Amino acid sequence: MRRPAWLRMPRTRTERRRTVQAVMALCVLALSPATWLFVTTDDKVGTVEDAPRSRVAMVFGAGLWKGEPSPYLAHRLDAAAELYRKGRIEVVLVTGDNSREDYDEPDAMRAYLKKHGVPGRRIVSDYAGFDTWDSCVRAKKIFGVDQAVLISQGFHIRRAVALCDAAGVSSYGVGVDAVHDATWYYGGAREVFAAGKAALDAAFRPDPHFLGRQESGVERALASRR
Repeated sequence: MRRPAWLRMPRTRTERRRTVQAVMALCVLALSPATWLFVTTDDKVGTVEDAPRSRVAMVFGAGLWKGEPSPYLAHRLDAAAELYRKGRIEVVLVTGDNSREDYDEPDAMRAYLKKHGVPGRRIVSDYAGFDTWDSCVRAKKIFGVDQAVLISQGFHIRRAVALCDAAGVSSYGVGVDAVHDATWYYGGAREVFAAGKAALDAAFRPDPHFLGRQESGVERALASRR
């Protein structure tokens, strides 16, 4: 049985050259979304020390371990608590997954922040932040956030900034440190593929999985600050 033409190894120099060109073109196409993320967020990402003063900080969910924030999520929350203690932010919007009764990222994030010195009245919970795009759109449309400091790991923060900017939230990203373990390498590799979805979300701006009614939680939290 003869192999299809596209499965045969290139035999001539011309065929080999065309194969290499095709592979290179595919690589460029695959990496272009990641390049877009780096180019568009180049001056919008830094550390806790670099973060500008902002009324609102957004912390994205990153998984729970036995009902408690995972180490990666804890690092994000530690950065938010530090910014609050330094008077750089006024309110923390925690956004994560609460799609199941036995899994509640926002409440776990709220409890952690309260233990680390952030008053409960300064914490607002978004229970339908199922992915980064959903969190950004809901911050704008549901909670009325126009500008925010975003907090996540370095491998994710550029995507968060680009998507929140596309959703209408002017953003600065704080990339927190993380141990370069298996999770870190997985997260970095995953971002190459997630960048493609991010580019599509920014271009077509789909509705989030759940939108719902507008909420005044951020407005009330800011008022309590004053």
